[in-house]
Amino acid sequence: MPSDLNRGAADPRSVPDLLGDLVQQSSSLVRQEVALARAEMSEKVSQIGTAAASIGVAGALLLAALVVLLQAIAALLVTFGLQPWVAGLIVAVVVAVIGYVLLQGGLKKMKAANLTPDRTVHQVSKDAAVAKEAVR
Repeated sequence: MPSDLNRGAADPRSVPDLLGDLVQQSSSLVRQEVALARAEMSEKVSQIGTAAASIGVAGALLLAALVVLLQAIAALLVTFGLQPWVAGLIVAVVVAVIGYVLLQGGLKKMKAANLTPDRTVHQVSKDAAVAKEAVR
């Protein structure tokens, strides 16, 4: 009768069985990682949509602001004695500065660093570390 100390020390499965399990678990892990990457990239695409909408709204507001400001402020500056071309130039510079600030805010949200699937990268590195430990 075998002693209790030796029981469970050796895996009763054969090498082909172990390799089959390894392949099955590896493919399952890859499928899970792909699913995580898809989910995270979906979130990132949503962020891009929000940033693009912000840029679109900024563009529409810039156009409306240009029309209104060129008419109202330029007319006001002319009443202060400025030449019409000088009043128009001043108004155009102010509108351009506002537009630049809005555009930079939208572009900042679309930086490549914000689009990296951070959780997936972290999970893959954890899986690689666990796999290395299992091999040892």
